[in-house]
Amino acid sequence: MKKLSIGLSAFALAALLSGCAGSSGTATSPTSAAATTPPGSTAATSAPASTSTPAAAAPDLKVADSAAGRIVVDGKGMSIYYYTKDVKDSGTSTCTGGCLAAWPPVLAGTDAPAVDGVTGTVGTIATPDGKKQLTVNGMPVYYYAKDLAAGDILGQGVGSVWYLVAPSGEMITGPAGY
Repeated sequence: MKKLSIGLSAFALAALLSGCAGSSGTATSPTSAAATTPPGSTAATSAPASTSTPAAAAPDLKVADSAAGRIVVDGKGMSIYYYTKDVKDSGTSTCTGGCLAAWPPVLAGTDAPAVDGVTGTVGTIATPDGKKQLTVNGMPVYYYAKDLAAGDILGQGVGSVWYLVAPSGEMITGPAGY
């Protein structure tokens, strides 16, 4: 019920903000946020521009239960993953070209992403096109294109290089079969 209420609040806020296009300081945030994969990030980046209470906005990252245990998801509940070929604290992603079609980066509209329940260190790195990709414990995070609904974890263990993110920022390498 709480998720539905937050989702409806974010939707109502987004609809309200779209009618306020003339207010100062909001033209840049919705444009950059619209380019992000998760629509929940649009509400999260738009809400602080129009209100001083960000509590109504969905967090960029939060914790959810899954078949693999407690995992980090985006504000809409979509699972996020690490790529083992990335280098911690390098400031870059090694997923480029065709890799990005299957594994889009998790983007944020600000350098200070909002989190709920994530105890790992959350930050951002710049993508080659100037967007902000979220990181957890210094590692870039991604979506899996085949995860179509909140709770899907179809990317777990793909190619033995893609793994879910635990709330602590650790990589979840089990259970077998995912």
